[in-house]
Amino acid sequence: QVQLVESGGGLVQAGGSLRLSCAASGRTSSSSAMGWFRQAPGKEREFVAGINFSGGYTDYADSVKGRFTISRDNAKNTVFLQMNSLKPEDTAVYYCAASPSVTTMRHRNIGSWGQGTQVTVSS
Repeated sequence: QVQLVESGGGLVQAGGSLRLSCAASGRTSSSSAMGWFRQAPGKEREFVAGINFSGGYTDYADSVKGRFTISRDNAKNTVFLQMNSLKPEDTAVYYCAASPSVTTMRHRNIGSWGQGTQVTVSS
């Protein structure tokens, strides 16, 4: 089992930036890919971004392409989500996720979830 702890959420004005972090501990070798989902009030949890173990492959939801960047530091077992040009519709609880691959993550085959961090973008 992998334990995931997110940080970095907060309140920001539209057009601003935030950087989320997710620290992994436990059996990290059992889940190669890491990623982010988000859930807005009254909506289903949706995929945002994923990255494979080496960091050489990334995948993004169309709604965040060109604005968000996912990266990871395997020496620190940490994955990051740099969010730029934020919009009010980005407001949601953001969850870190671990999965065997980015493909399985896209199909919501998630081994571990973090507790979530709130991101609020004001207009």
